[in-house]
Amino acid sequence: MAQRPQIAILGAGIFVKTEYIPRLAEISDLFILKAIWSRTEESAKGAVEIAKKFFPEVECQWGEAGLDEIIQDASIVGVLVVLAAHIQVDMSMRLLRGGKHVLQEKPAAASLGEVETALSFYNSFSTTSPFKPIWAVAENYRFEPAFVEGIKLMAEIGEMVNFQIIVEVPVNSSSPYFSTSWRHDFAGGFILDMGVHFIAALRLLTGCKVTSVSAMTSHVDKNLPAPDSISSAIQLENGCSGVFVTVVSAKSLKVFWRFVGLKATLQFEVEKREEIFGYLVTLFTADGQSKSWYYPFSGVTEELKTFISDISQATLKKDHSYQAEPRITYLEGARDLAVLDAMLESGERKGTLVQVKKL
Repeated sequence: MAQRPQIAILGAGIFVKTEYIPRLAEISDLFILKAIWSRTEESAKGAVEIAKKFFPEVECQWGEAGLDEIIQDASIVGVLVVLAAHIQVDMSMRLLRGGKHVLQEKPAAASLGEVETALSFYNSFSTTSPFKPIWAVAENYRFEPAFVEGIKLMAEIGEMVNFQIIVEVPVNSSSPYFSTSWRHDFAGGFILDMGVHFIAALRLLTGCKVTSVSAMTSHVDKNLPAPDSISSAIQLENGCSGVFVTVVSAKSLKVFWRFVGLKATLQFEVEKREEIFGYLVTLFTADGQSKSWYYPFSGVTEELKTFISDISQATLKKDHSYQAEPRITYLEGARDLAVLDAMLESGERKGTLVQVKKL
């Protein structure tokens, strides 16, 4: 049996405590969690206290000295970077230089300019180093069973005519993420932070690149960063068009994707059952009938499992040529961001058609 890879987590915030640690616990037989790092000792110890219930041997690291120790620890082969969006890329590049495989939380970067710098840096590994570590982005929507199975169902609708993505989310003081200052301080705010998820699902299900967008934005709730609403027309490379509407100042939750074809219509809608969120997938056929399936959320677990499998395989490869699972690559996360970046640019230009940057 291959030796289990040892990993570390950078970050000790809400998502690490409520999602990463519990989801990692579900697959704890696949790896060893060696350390959790945070900028402050107090924060790091808070996360480690939770993690020790599942990973008794996990160590606590903090500050610059703790970070250096993780980078220099040859036994740690993979690092999960779960930090504020505006510092994640710099931290990821530092780890990659140190020879660590990286799974970085979305969005891929805080701006498209930062994405282009990151891709240039990462591509340089191909020419300057015999070892190219894996740089992945944790876009869990590409791993949700509802969407993975939905790819097969998309064939049932025939030629696609149109699609709609409607997102209404109540982001307010009752949300634990509302008070995270970085979401208020970078361009795009909650629209960008959430939006990459919905674009990832669109690109996965259609198998198409987004070529151009035309968007209008507004800022009504001044407690939220601008914009708090975006309405965009989207053109896909296959010629099909659709709409993307996101409101983060809504009072109720409503999230769905709807794909209309010549033979049938397929819809994915977020639904809560027995206090667990999931996706209700419904296929509406031409004869007036419908079939439905329900899939609880499990994308975070699946993406973590994929990353650990990737770094395990990469460690076994003597020529360091192992390629990460395409859905988890940094490039895919960057392409999601490019679509949102084009939408926000179009919104600033009052709906002007903007071509999506090709990456």
